[in-house]
Amino acid sequence: MKASLLRWSAWAPGLDSAAAWEAWAKSPVPLPTSGAPDAKFLPAMLRRRCTPLTRTMLTAAFGAAEPDELARLRTVFSSRHGSINESIGLLENVVRREKLSPATFSHTVHNAQAGLFSIAAGNRAASSSLSGQEDSWTAAWIEALCFLERDPSEPVLAVIGDVPLAEVFAPLCDEAAVPYAFAAQVAAAGRGPTISMELTSEGRAGTLPALRPAWPPAIEFLRWFLSGEESLVQANRANAVRWRRL
Repeated sequence: MKASLLRWSAWAPGLDSAAAWEAWAKSPVPLPTSGAPDAKFLPAMLRRRCTPLTRTMLTAAFGAAEPDELARLRTVFSSRHGSINESIGLLENVVRREKLSPATFSHTVHNAQAGLFSIAAGNRAASSSLSGQEDSWTAAWIEALCFLERDPSEPVLAVIGDVPLAEVFAPLCDEAAVPYAFAAQVAAAGRGPTISMELTSEGRAGTLPALRPAWPPAIEFLRWFLSGEESLVQANRANAVRWRRL
């Protein structure tokens, strides 16, 4: 399972350029726990409709493609939690038997980021929206490979992002509570480095220490990619994958 990584983009508070990420990768430290991009590349009316997660993911997505590519790339949007924080208010309205806002609801569905990207980019290509718990980044990569298997002639844009959970949900998940997004444009073959992914049993299930990760798996993938190291194993309680630079 391999693909060429043609171009990438990422955003986290204070890290909004390739140079900033390259410097971070040389001496990584925990990411800031709050912040959201301005996303001024979006029209003002559309930007006002975006949740912090949507602004974050679209910032990464638009940075990983040339303007003339945005309208034709197939896309994969992956998020462990999506815009769950905005759903809390809706649920409280239900409890109080109050009316729900259709506009608010429309931006809390899990494919909201994909829909708003398609509007902003004028993109009518195929798109998937995923959630894979701790494996959301791996799931995004595999979904992109499925797109490439179906039609290897066009690249795919895989985007993942999350924001810290609201206090009511945060204790339920052991994860790096940081706002971030990472986008990778991948192709069946191309000018970029070829990355392979394989399932492995190394470090899986019960052999890992109970430590909160310092940053999300997609950001660890980016750190590895920028480091020039040959391989990376990413494991959690359920699964493990090995990434290789070919």
